[in-house]
Amino acid sequence: MPPTPQPDLSAPTIVIGAGPHGLAAAALLNRSGEPAVILERSDRVGASWAQRYDHLRLHTTPGTSKLPGLPVPRQAGPWVSRDDYVRYLESYAAHHRLDVRLTTPVLSVQRAEPGSGPRWLVHTPDGPVPTDAVVVATGRCHAPHIPDWPGRTAFTGTLLHSARYRSPAPYRGQHVLVVGAGNSGTEIAGVLAGAGAARVQISIRTPPNILPRSSARWHAVGRLTEVLPLAWRDRTSLLTQRVAVPDLTSRGLPRPRTGLYTRNAREGVNPVLDHGFVDTVRSGRVEPVAAVRAFDGPDVVLADGTRLRPDTVIAATGYRTNLHALVGSLGVLDEDGLPLVVGAETHSDAPRLYFAGYTNPLTGVLRQAGIEARAIAHAVRREKARPTLPAPRGHAPS
Repeated sequence: MPPTPQPDLSAPTIVIGAGPHGLAAAALLNRSGEPAVILERSDRVGASWAQRYDHLRLHTTPGTSKLPGLPVPRQAGPWVSRDDYVRYLESYAAHHRLDVRLTTPVLSVQRAEPGSGPRWLVHTPDGPVPTDAVVVATGRCHAPHIPDWPGRTAFTGTLLHSARYRSPAPYRGQHVLVVGAGNSGTEIAGVLAGAGAARVQISIRTPPNILPRSSARWHAVGRLTEVLPLAWRDRTSLLTQRVAVPDLTSRGLPRPRTGLYTRNAREGVNPVLDHGFVDTVRSGRVEPVAAVRAFDGPDVVLADGTRLRPDTVIAATGYRTNLHALVGSLGVLDEDGLPLVVGAETHSDAPRLYFAGYTNPLTGVLRQAGIEARAIAHAVRREKARPTLPAPRGHAPS
């Protein structure tokens, strides 16, 4: 019986996505002696960041926003702007001499035929790329999501996702309804209210946990309290909010009943860091309203039966990973389209297929990029050092 062909361990690991998680993973793979190639669908590094709204600033400090091996420049200040962070990502790729193949979308990742040598085939428009290890780092915020509200397509006003919002200038003099009270929704609503919009309302399904902007250092507190019981951390966080944030119930925004730690654990939701939103609600410049139920011609119908007639609706309603086309046939996703395992862990049916950037920890998403990159680089090096065993029937060699 002929020996089982060995995978080509000299082939570089393929990293999909040139955002923070992909860049960090490639840099640490290279540092550990495992060459990596990044495949990026767009024409630049950090494209998803470059497409965000003009006034975006990070909600994390430079120290918790840096990637391994390069600090964020001091000139970026304490709250790094969108453009400064994109420049940082470009500098990071250059500093680490990363091999980034731009305008190279990945269509799918498939198992290679048993006995063919490589474990995986990464399919691109130019053909398949064989490799023994893949890091999927396309991120949680890959595809903008607008709920399928009844009557949405017949709405006679303007409806757009917050991913298409750039600046408040086009909305001067307009009645704008922002849907969603996360960090993006509250920040957009607050900026619109101060930049000439005639009326700004924000549709809220669940009252958010709001903390002062200075609580960006909350990430450090989150790390220190991880070992404490969830109920204790929730009570402490709710007490902090009562002390630091005024009661806006009379303005239509009641205090949250669920602590921020439980919401993060259940829904992957982080607290809102206040960039002036609280003052705009307290002064009446932003009006909280009920959740959106449906659209009816020019009207938006709310859950409490109220009808609004805004000129523009901005849906800050989140994103989807859109991983089904990429890896949906491999049995590695849950019912929400999220990876079943992340970081250094791989699914038993998909060895050496790693996922980076699909969690939303209270300790900081950008800090997590470095943690996952280190773990993945170590795992790839460890796995490549292991002897290759015959594959189960129907699977690539393991």
